[in-house]
Amino acid sequence: MTTQLDVEKLSKQIQQQFPDAVQDAQGDYILLKSDYLADVARYCHDTPALALHFLSSVTGVDYIDYFELVYHLVSFEHNHSIVLKTRAYGREDPHVPSLTGIWQGATLQEREVYDLMGIRFTGHPYLKRIFLWDTFQGHPHRKDFTGA
Repeated sequence: MTTQLDVEKLSKQIQQQFPDAVQDAQGDYILLKSDYLADVARYCHDTPALALHFLSSVTGVDYIDYFELVYHLVSFEHNHSIVLKTRAYGREDPHVPSLTGIWQGATLQEREVYDLMGIRFTGHPYLKRIFLWDTFQGHPHRKDFTGA
C-alpha cells in the first residue's frame, strides 16, 4: 500500500525552495498558489527523495467562488504519494499552468477538465475539447451550467 507523505514536512520543504508558494497544508493535501504550481510540481518530480514521477489524476471542483484543481502524485520508487491543490479564480477565464511538460499523463486529463469545467491550462500543447463537439456551448460540470 502506498503511504501518504507527511504534509507538514513536505510543506516546509517546499517553502524552503519557494517561500510564497504554499497557501495551506493540512490533512492530506498541500494547497499552492497557482503561480507556483508548475515550479512545485517540477520540484516534486525531480527531487530524488520525492521522485513523484506518476500523476494519477487531475480533477476540477467547482466551489462557485473559485475552481479547485486536485493533483494526485505517486512515487513507485519510494511507494509514497501526495495530493497537491491549487485554485483558479473567475468564472469567465479561469486558468492555471499546464503540467504536460512534467507529466505527459496530464495531457488528456487537463483536456477533460477544460472540456467539462472550462478551466484553461496555460501552455497546454493541444487544449481543445475531448468529449464534446467544438461548437458545444458551456461546460456541463460547472454548477451554473443550465443545459445546451
